[in-house]
Amino acid sequence: MIYQRWSKRQRLAALWWTQPKYKNRDAVICDGSIRSGKTVSMTIGFFLWSMAMFSGEKFAICGKTIESLRRNVIVNVRDWLPYDLEIIERRAENKLIVSDKCGHINTYFLFGGRDESSYMLVQGITLAGALLDEVVLMPQSFVEQVSARCSVSGSKLWFNCNPEGPEHWFYKKWVQRCGEMNALHIHFTMEDNYSLADQIRERYERMYEGVFYQRYILGLWVLAEGLVYTFREEYITDEQPPGAEYYISVDYGTLNPFSAGLWSVTGAKAVRVQEYYYDGRERKRQMTDEEYCDAVEALAAGKQIVKVIVDPSAASFILALKRRGFRVQQADNAVLDGIRRTAVYLKNGNIKIHRSCKDAIREFGLYRWDERKTQDTVIKENDHAMDEIRYFCNSVMRRKVRGT
Repeated sequence: MIYQRWSKRQRLAALWWTQPKYKNRDAVICDGSIRSGKTVSMTIGFFLWSMAMFSGEKFAICGKTIESLRRNVIVNVRDWLPYDLEIIERRAENKLIVSDKCGHINTYFLFGGRDESSYMLVQGITLAGALLDEVVLMPQSFVEQVSARCSVSGSKLWFNCNPEGPEHWFYKKWVQRCGEMNALHIHFTMEDNYSLADQIRERYERMYEGVFYQRYILGLWVLAEGLVYTFREEYITDEQPPGAEYYISVDYGTLNPFSAGLWSVTGAKAVRVQEYYYDGRERKRQMTDEEYCDAVEALAAGKQIVKVIVDPSAASFILALKRRGFRVQQADNAVLDGIRRTAVYLKNGNIKIHRSCKDAIREFGLYRWDERKTQDTVIKENDHAMDEIRYFCNSVMRRKVRGT
């Protein structure tokens, strides 16, 4: 491996366990901005520590899912670690077996902490340490179960994350109480990543705004408040470009509004060129699934629609669309990821909204965070076009725009 020059924080994150001042800490917490080198330095440190201090022991490496853990950490391990560590991956068993020239051999099990039931995956195992990548995305029950399994003498916990809101359980239990928890807290910024070129750093700074800028760029644990999107005139277009592909995104409503948008897509660029918006409560008439299918067919008139992306809860409407011959995809309904992607695509010009889409433009100016809630939650009003635009970004554009 070729090591780049490390910042003081990166070096500390990797080698804190060798320093007399910190070596007796039970845990290390690395938080802060994206692209700051938290994961790289912590992963290197975790393997160096575990291989130097133990042999014949079991360790856990945890992510939100096994897939995200492989993508963010495991596929890079051989490039990050010294060449004298031999790494054997048993993919079917979700584990790594690592050995060194001193004869030390340890086993590293991979776990995904997706939901509240995930804690059962680690029950019964005895661990000498655990690395939890993006720990704020994991439920508290899973993290506490992993922590409880680290019962070998000298075991340590390694946490890294980007900040969330100040009421997040991990912030309140571990970050704010790091002294009480006997944990070392290291706060990172993008300035810690010496290998990040200035123009790349500036590009990331331009990508985000609002709460996402405060969290991902400044690395702050702040509340989501005010408007979800800072919607500008530059996000609106008067052009209706012909697309290489066409998609329709739908948020289904009966008495609540039904919103559908027609997207013209070429490469990593998309324009929402037309919309259909019907508020059954306002018009005092509820539409049927077949009438909504008629509206979707009118929106698609003369165009070959690749897929209709639909609210996954709208089972009867999905079936009606399929009977009409449409290819239907149930939307990825991850709210916060979808909002983040939509904000990035708007700011970077990957998506634009045609001026004729008046209901979508109206909702962009009204869609707000719920400041009464301690978790990141949007107010469920003026959100129907917002939901189907988010569906489109989460389900289609994320595969067309690199790095999102």
